[in-house]
Amino acid sequence: MDLLILGGTGFLGRHLVEAALGEGHRPTLFNRGLSGPGLFPEVEKLEGDRDGDLSALWGRHWDAVIDTCGYVPRVVGASARILADAVDHYTFVSSISVYSDDIAPGADEGAPVRELPDPTVEGVTGETYGGLKALCERAAEETMPGRVLNVRPGLISGPHDPTDRFTYWPRRVAAGGEVLAPDHEERRVQYIDVRDLASWIVEMSEQRRTGTYNATGPDYELLMGRLLEECEAVGGAGAEPVWVSEDFLEEMGVEPFTELPLWVPREYAGLLNIDCGRAIEAGLTFRPLSETIEDVLDWDRATTAGRESAAGLRPEREQELLRAWHGVTL
Repeated sequence: MDLLILGGTGFLGRHLVEAALGEGHRPTLFNRGLSGPGLFPEVEKLEGDRDGDLSALWGRHWDAVIDTCGYVPRVVGASARILADAVDHYTFVSSISVYSDDIAPGADEGAPVRELPDPTVEGVTGETYGGLKALCERAAEETMPGRVLNVRPGLISGPHDPTDRFTYWPRRVAAGGEVLAPDHEERRVQYIDVRDLASWIVEMSEQRRTGTYNATGPDYELLMGRLLEECEAVGGAGAEPVWVSEDFLEEMGVEPFTELPLWVPREYAGLLNIDCGRAIEAGLTFRPLSETIEDVLDWDRATTAGRESAAGLRPEREQELLRAWHGVTL
């Protein structure tokens, strides 16, 4: 399959390229050439800018395109229009952030998506991101009706993750000592290994599958307590989780999901309990949690020097919170 990837050198993009090459496909990358220019020297690269210069795509044809970096509907619509006669199939990588914060636990693809008060806004912020992604989905489908696959991942984990939102937990548990943990052990959490997601997207693209699919995991009920137990089993540093109440976290102003990854207040817990049955029926599979943790730790240890964490509690902040919590519970 001749496959065009918009992006291709970031987090998901690089794993899509590896998955495509592993299956014998012929990927072409289109991006600005700024991130990871030395990656994949054997792969054709086209330089341009999605917001202004798509000329490198003119007069070409591919079997399918995977759009990994669409955030503004005007830009996605422009890409879809120029590719409408150049590709047979369009995959748009969206997000479960299209759903409202108070989505019901177990909701599937039929749940309502966010509507922006001003659909012309183009600034990507925490408040607009989900609504813009929903509009991007719509823009692609309007331009290429019946030929679009919308994939809505949850938290993506794995090597080369720039967000550190999953990486924080294996790293922190491997450091040992008391580990501040959110609320209680029975909290439901979800994540997907980027390599599982990438392989499945390439397969779905090859099959010309269309429609919308939630894509997170695993395919069993994963609880926060088990996640930390698996981190301890792999990291082996004698860490001791200290489960602090949600009321305490809110009182202390802890930022959900960024300062304390995989924690969202109870009224938003549905975002970590999404129904992905449709994707699983379509072939999405998941590697063992321990494998993801081990590979993330190996990558993190090899790249930690000089790299500031993008998410998670800073050590001094965690110690401050632990002291305050122990004072409350004495």
